[in-house]
Amino acid sequence: MKNFVQNDLNDVKIGIVFTGVDQQVEIMASGFNARKAAQVVAYLANKSPNLRLNVLKAMKLVYLADRESLRQTGFPILDDDRFSMPHGPVNSMTLRLANGELEDASWSELIEDRSSHELSVTDAGQACDWDELSEAELQCLDKVWQEFGHMDRFALRDWTHDPKNIPEWEDPNGSAFPIPVRRILQNLAVENPDAHSQLIEDHRRIDQLLANL
Repeated sequence: MKNFVQNDLNDVKIGIVFTGVDQQVEIMASGFNARKAAQVVAYLANKSPNLRLNVLKAMKLVYLADRESLRQTGFPILDDDRFSMPHGPVNSMTLRLANGELEDASWSELIEDRSSHELSVTDAGQACDWDELSEAELQCLDKVWQEFGHMDRFALRDWTHDPKNIPEWEDPNGSAFPIPVRRILQNLAVENPDAHSQLIEDHRRIDQLLANL
């Protein structure tokens, strides 16, 4: 097992490479729902005029959607680990799927292979019924797109670097620092962030157990 971070503006990567371990086993063991992540990205990309999103912009929008969902519902859209990276906060498993570091059939069904640092939706992604996403989650995605969809990737990156906007992000100086969900809840002024973050973790563990049945 090896850790790595790559910091190119247009090739942002973070993750853990498991050598000799089936990638589906890794995804299932984490409780991460790759199909739901694909629907989140496809839903946002469908709002773009050319049905494409730059990877950096897509990852910022995904993070902001999780944050908005925490604000509105008390739970993130995706059960993902989040990190401060040199170009802003990211959801790590979603990023690894976007970068092709992990392969999953439910992702490739909706999202075409990354090309020129952009993600585009497949025909299935354009006709998706968004069955993994609740109405509340779709509303969070709509709100994030309305507020940030017009910004390019660099403007959005800079916006997430401003501590007035995303105080939980910290400059990792070329590395990557975890962003605990408790810190996000605290910055959103959610009551009892310690207890609430434990509740979120308990739900995540239940999802992990169900995924491994």
